[in-house]
Amino acid sequence: MAAQHIFDFSLESDISDWNVVDDVVMGGRSDGHFQLSPEGHGEFRGTVSLENNGGFSSVRYSFAPMATEGNTHIRIRLKGDGKSYQFRIRHSTGISYSYNHSFDTAMVWEDIVLPLKEFYPTYRGRNLDLPNFEHEHIEEIAFLISNKKPEKFKLLIDFIRLE
Repeated sequence: MAAQHIFDFSLESDISDWNVVDDVVMGGRSDGHFQLSPEGHGEFRGTVSLENNGGFSSVRYSFAPMATEGNTHIRIRLKGDGKSYQFRIRHSTGISYSYNHSFDTAMVWEDIVLPLKEFYPTYRGRNLDLPNFEHEHIEEIAFLISNKKPEKFKLLIDFIRLE
């Protein structure tokens, strides 16, 4: 199957369906932001705080179900800050858990390739006793930073696609 763009950022991109979810939902003090950079990339940036049992920031994007049949991985073109992140997928926005894959970033533009079969199920940081991702579609993606330390972060995203 041909590559399917989940999101391709440009200066004209409508990012109104991208939503930041920080640890403030649990009383934490992390502060994430999502916007278009002056060059037209998605820019996820902010500060992770461990205050009040906090420690994460994320940005999510939900969309109509996208079939995964014939695709084996997700490719993300991005420029990181040298920190570790998680990329998360959900086959249904109605479930409480997600499938995660961690990746490290460099301070240069790079393609991160994440095999679908390596995404493992978690809920609130705990691994679940369920099989790795094997569903026929996805309808939500997210980036999350949670490195168990206070830190500033910045991730630039060019595109996300199923291949």
